[in-house]
Amino acid sequence: MKTIIEHIVDSLNEQNEIVTATILQKSGSAPREAGAKMVIRKDGSIEGTIGGGTLEAMAMQLAPEIFKTKKCSIEDIELTDDDARAAGMVCGGEVSVLLEYLDALDIHQLNTYHKAKELKTLETDFVMITKISDSSKRITGKNKWICTEDDLFGEDDKEVQGIAQELRENFNHIKFHLYLGKQRYMIEPFYDTQRLYIVGAGHVSQQIAALTKTLGFYTVIIDDRDAFANKERFPSADEVHVVSSTYENLQQTVHIPKNSYIVIVTRGVDKIVLEQALTMKAKYIGMIGSKTKRNYVYNLLLNEGFDQKDLDAVCCPIGVSINAQTPEEIAISIAAELIKARRS
Repeated sequence: MKTIIEHIVDSLNEQNEIVTATILQKSGSAPREAGAKMVIRKDGSIEGTIGGGTLEAMAMQLAPEIFKTKKCSIEDIELTDDDARAAGMVCGGEVSVLLEYLDALDIHQLNTYHKAKELKTLETDFVMITKISDSSKRITGKNKWICTEDDLFGEDDKEVQGIAQELRENFNHIKFHLYLGKQRYMIEPFYDTQRLYIVGAGHVSQQIAALTKTLGFYTVIIDDRDAFANKERFPSADEVHVVSSTYENLQQTVHIPKNSYIVIVTRGVDKIVLEQALTMKAKYIGMIGSKTKRNYVYNLLLNEGFDQKDLDAVCCPIGVSINAQTPEEIAISIAAELIKARRS
């Protein structure tokens, strides 16, 4: 599944101008959160979504004018209660959408998105900073910067350098927002937080993997049994790894980057896996098992020097409470908890 960055780069590489629609702000029961983005091509085809229904239809109706003027526009779109009900929501709301023209001949624009794609490929977290101080003007590649924990790519700009410094103070927890300084900037975090590692390849794991792939997670299966950890049993998995029976040195055997999601559904080696997961700066850690099992494992880890604060962040028993019993039901409860963690 291509990311929105990849769709943008592909279009620019083919010298096809595009319009992007990004939700800047929302109020009421709007379908998507701020930061949701879609690509609109000149032929009317789209990639991504800002919520479907009336909202996307209006963005697509406005796109031809953006192609014509080659400028950006910020549109405040009101969703009536009828619009909301058509989209499955309770009531309406108001959404502020940035419609932005991307010129395939703008070398600075092309370089910026190529850098973004490169960082995504390298699994490097970054934030895109876009100056949108005047909504009636064109946003060129010179109005965009890419900030990583160590570097800033783009034109020299003292205010942007200051913004980057502020962002690095809490770099792994940035949410999409508008930054108001001397100018107005759109702050878009692009984190590699969609990688899910399922440790254990039993029946529950099969059901989890089938769901998480459809939810957009890059899904990796880990087990010590090649009869269980294989592509025949996990056709939708992106990677399947067979490790040693001790499950030790997982980080060396299977590289697990920070901000990953880790689901532990093993058969008796939960403590060994959990103590490693706690050192990986994961976005989410969940472990299957009863409260009795949890307390036993936690006490062992506390005696080994782990902090209670670290253990409190682990979701155990795993999954949202829906009285799940079958592997399919348990998988649904776990998938729901993963979605909750992704949105937090």
